[in-house]
Amino acid sequence: MREINVSAVTAALRNMCIEANLVLSSDMQALLKEAQQQEESPLGKQVLDQLEKNLKIAGEEQIPICQDTGMAVVFMSVGQEVHFTGGSLEEAVNEGVRRGYVEGFLRKSVVKDPLIRENTKDNTPAVIHYEIVPGDRVEITVAPKGFGSENMSRVFMLKPADGEEGVKNAILTAVKDAGPNACPPMVIGVGVGGTFEKAAILAKKALLCPSGERSELPHIAEIERDVLEKINQTGIGPAGLGGRITALDLHILTYPTHIAGLPVAINICCHVNRHKTCVI
Repeated sequence: MREINVSAVTAALRNMCIEANLVLSSDMQALLKEAQQQEESPLGKQVLDQLEKNLKIAGEEQIPICQDTGMAVVFMSVGQEVHFTGGSLEEAVNEGVRRGYVEGFLRKSVVKDPLIRENTKDNTPAVIHYEIVPGDRVEITVAPKGFGSENMSRVFMLKPADGEEGVKNAILTAVKDAGPNACPPMVIGVGVGGTFEKAAILAKKALLCPSGERSELPHIAEIERDVLEKINQTGIGPAGLGGRITALDLHILTYPTHIAGLPVAINICCHVNRHKTCVI
């Protein structure tokens, strides 16, 4: 049994929240570079050039990539041989988010009650997903999620008979309905299977898949390639101003489901797709 003091979780999350909001991950930088080379529309190229300039300024001046520094979504894979000491793990996670957003001078966007709308003033609480896995390590991923793109997400409860074409049409419908509102070029996470809520979590996790890589399942990889190509034929383009590059990447995660159902969730993210991972 390995003991980990929860203060280590707090410290890690504090730094991760700041870095995720200030520095674009290398995999997303590579996708944007590729998009600049592929975009054929002069206006689309101009938008992508402006995005690159914005990212460069953010990195050099250590200011947020986007003014919407998001709601912190935290995925924790906890080894079953880990014993946490020093207090509550959930409180430690939220303390890390609190310190990151306050000490990093990041915008605080979380309201305590969804209807009364009083700001918590420190961007807590986070949305936390726990997973117990073999081993004695803890892997933490933080994904600050802005709501311009989050608001464009969808869940479709399809019939099994809808099949592969139904899944493709659901994704295309969500993207077309989102249009410019999701700050394209987008990254699209899709969850297929499970239940209503499981599909949504899969879609969120799919945004964290390595950029440019396809599913290990051949039939799913083929859907990813086909739908990504169709999305980039819609003409929505960078910033919704027209062009070839509407989406930078698309990932699908699946899970077993009920004989009577085919849940499909689509979680859309803007071009920065912020995320940071560390292992304790």
